[in-house]
Amino acid sequence: MNDIGKVILGIAIPFLGTTLGAAMVFVLKGEMKPRLQKSLLGFASGVMIAASVWSLLIPAMEMAEAAGGIVWLPAVAGFLLGIGFLLLLDVLIPHLHLDSDRPEGRPSGLGKSLMLVLAVTLHNIPEGMAVGVVFAGMLQGGSVISAAGALALSIGIAIQNFPEGAIISMPLVGTGLSRRRAFCYGFLSGIVEPVGAILTILLTSLVTPVLPYILSFAAGAMFYVVVEELIPEAQSGVHSNLGTIGASFGFALMLLLDVALG
Repeated sequence: MNDIGKVILGIAIPFLGTTLGAAMVFVLKGEMKPRLQKSLLGFASGVMIAASVWSLLIPAMEMAEAAGGIVWLPAVAGFLLGIGFLLLLDVLIPHLHLDSDRPEGRPSGLGKSLMLVLAVTLHNIPEGMAVGVVFAGMLQGGSVISAAGALALSIGIAIQNFPEGAIISMPLVGTGLSRRRAFCYGFLSGIVEPVGAILTILLTSLVTPVLPYILSFAAGAMFYVVVEELIPEAQSGVHSNLGTIGASFGFALMLLLDVALG
């Protein structure tokens, strides 16, 4: 398979994870059990934290070192910019988190279902960027990011996208939507990932020297999502230990994928 084929496959895999997760609305009856939901949220947070470190920050520092620059500068600057970018989106875009009746972002007349979808869409923006920038690094050549390493990130994000797709679609049925419409909303929430990945690849190909900064930017954006949303939701109320266990398994799985495939 040539490089273009690998890029297309790498972009498609995470989107497939979200789609299959959203399709669980046709398989599972009723709402998702709190124990399962907390386990899956924790798992997703573990995957994203591990991906931020091994797939994004460490390659960014290795690239800076190979270029003879200040090793820590792209990692720190890009990481903080990524957090700032997601913070800005969080403040501006109206959205609603699971198990919450209080919308966040700018006041709007949007319905509850749409704001739930927007909350998940915010999660998916940094994930799409992460996949795009890693494959951009692979296309650039060199030994820092291999095709196997880029694929490992895609698989890891796809695995955590599966429960995320289910977590958004199942509650939508509880709000009165039909299963078909709930699936469509879950499906649409994942479209931002391939779009974000493609735009990131195009941007990085035009401005190659900023690749370490964009890697770190994606890491900061993912870290923001984990700390701001996934961990609080996984640790709220009872069964918080399941969120911790899920995060541990997610982190370990992403570490395994990165070492085994990268």
